[in-house]
Amino acid sequence: MKELSLHILDLAENSLRAKATKININIFEDTEKDLLIIELEDNGIGMAEDLLRKVENPFVTSRTTRKVGLGIPLMKAAALRCEGDFKISSEIGKGTRVISIFKHSHIDRAPIGDIGQTIISLINANENVEIVYRHSYNGNCFVFDTREIKKILGNVSINEADIMLWIKDYINENVKNLYRNSQ
Repeated sequence: MKELSLHILDLAENSLRAKATKININIFEDTEKDLLIIELEDNGIGMAEDLLRKVENPFVTSRTTRKVGLGIPLMKAAALRCEGDFKISSEIGKGTRVISIFKHSHIDRAPIGDIGQTIISLINANENVEIVYRHSYNGNCFVFDTREIKKILGNVSINEADIMLWIKDYINENVKNLYRNSQ
């Protein structure tokens, strides 16, 4: 995939299929340590040990609509290709956690991409799921939490077109500010 945000979207869609009601998406960038960490954690149904041991194989999936599952293997390959690491843990009834570690400066590391679009795609897929997105860059941090937005909106749906566009722009602008403010 050309952007890491698309990997994030694919993994978060797994969380939605696993009946998660909350998804945490954390991006940690530290250019001094030459480190990029992407973590997704959900409170979905989790995976049994036997599936967890096999889930990094592209020909293993819990989906019934197709016989391949590429999200986890592609994210793992992207991290390993960039002198990084990949870890996945899961517990039935508690959820799943995926951590992808990249060498930040690696020439093969894809850009993060349009994270705002990723977040609104997830909101659009299921407005009842709470999404907490944290992005840290060299010590500066931005947090977006759908619970806060919904509280402000009151009875107005978060899925309204104007609100979704605002969310996308708000997230992308704040991520740009993270990069600007650390220079």
